[in-house]
Amino acid sequence: MSLTTVVQATKTALLADPDQAKATFEAHNNLVGPTEVAVKVGSGHTLTVDEPEALGGANAAANRVEYALAALGSCQAVTYRVWAAQLGIKLDKVEIGIDGDIDLRGFFDIGDGIRPDFNAVRIRVSLSGPESDGRYKELAAVVDAHCPVLDLFRNVVSVQRELVSAA
Repeated sequence: MSLTTVVQATKTALLADPDQAKATFEAHNNLVGPTEVAVKVGSGHTLTVDEPEALGGANAAANRVEYALAALGSCQAVTYRVWAAQLGIKLDKVEIGIDGDIDLRGFFDIGDGIRPDFNAVRIRVSLSGPESDGRYKELAAVVDAHCPVLDLFRNVVSVQRELVSAA
């Protein structure tokens, strides 16, 4: 089944029953080393997160902010593909490069008012195919408006934390 067919069928189903559009995703994280975390996500996949040696880790895997950038880049790539299909825009190749700057003083609480998150993120999108630059700019605008992880980076999300003490 083609991506266009899947997208159309999903849109039709969601229009018929908007309650189907509500989705919940999960991740369960277990600290298994000084900075190493074993992660199992709701879909059953597992991954490891660790810090580089300079931050006390064993560098056994990518660190948490690298995964955040990976999530953004992969979401961008898929969103380009999905929306290109919906808009009838032909794409031969989509490559996303992302880098971001963090001031580690925020994490370590060194200095007033320094946030522990990215203070800048740069996304480089390379598209190739037979379309005009104007069509690819149109596509980029639609992707910017509909990429879930980009929206997460750009906007505040309500987060509630519950502290559960183990006996």
